[in-house]
Amino acid sequence: MPENNPSEFLLRARDFEPAYRKLSGGELRRRAELAADGLVRCTFCPRGCGANRREGKVGVCQIGRWVRVSSFFPHHGEEDCLRGTMGSGTIFFSGCNLRCVFCQNFEISHYPAGDDCPPSRLAGMMLELQNAGCHNINWVTPEHVVPQILEALPLAVEAGLRLPIVYNTSAYDSPESLRLLDGIVDIYMPDFKIWDPQRARQYLLAEDYPAAAREAIHEMHRQVGNLTLDETGLAKRGVLVRHLVMPGDAAGTRDIMRFLAREISPHTYCNLMPQYSPAGKVGAGRFAEINRRITADEYGRAFAEARAAGLHRFDEEIRF
Repeated sequence: MPENNPSEFLLRARDFEPAYRKLSGGELRRRAELAADGLVRCTFCPRGCGANRREGKVGVCQIGRWVRVSSFFPHHGEEDCLRGTMGSGTIFFSGCNLRCVFCQNFEISHYPAGDDCPPSRLAGMMLELQNAGCHNINWVTPEHVVPQILEALPLAVEAGLRLPIVYNTSAYDSPESLRLLDGIVDIYMPDFKIWDPQRARQYLLAEDYPAAAREAIHEMHRQVGNLTLDETGLAKRGVLVRHLVMPGDAAGTRDIMRFLAREISPHTYCNLMPQYSPAGKVGAGRFAEINRRITADEYGRAFAEARAAGLHRFDEEIRF
């Protein structure tokens, strides 16, 4: 449960209905068609590569016409407000539009695993997770496959999907994608990885990442507002920001926390994550400055900076 949880951030479970169920089936299909048409010259992430993904061509994300799913299951390791007692219904998409050198899912993000998954199969996965008792459907790394997800969603809704949607993203999202998701996503869960453009170029191979993330989080908050929970502590609607604390403050935590408090909302719900470890391309003499875990002092300092910025709603602080 978050700290300082006033009643304005509570929503009775019986009063909640997923956003997409308030849209007509015709509107859901219209969005899916618009998105699929956009794959002819893809601009569904800030890279704007222009690849004809309708014909199976690929850009940085390495995903063509259909999504690839590396795994899907009830996840009991997400935030308390997502996992509850029955787990968050995670669908892990292969491929990624970033190239984080420290990626802990390097094998599926840099080298997309899995078979092509058409809309009917993806819809079936959502329904399987709902039937398993999951509290939500959690799209993990969806930035590059928004059109394909939108093609599957009407099929799932028509078959009875009724769970809130979690959009679990790096925040390297395009305005075009986020406009298509307005009124569909209930919970946006963006990372804010790195503040400095030069470090973003070095570690993410995307110098424009900080600017893109700021724009994306502004739009996410405009759509769904601050995170609201039901009486059992489950998230129902709003923005939850993740931030991975990095060695030597490579991420620029203080600036990110100030941005969230001053430009988004002081009531922004944050998860300051301590689990950074060398992975991906880090090691073997490369990126020596981030080739270690963080210290207890670094993690404590990150929390102090978040509180000093004016934030007060956090996922549980881990004790080293």
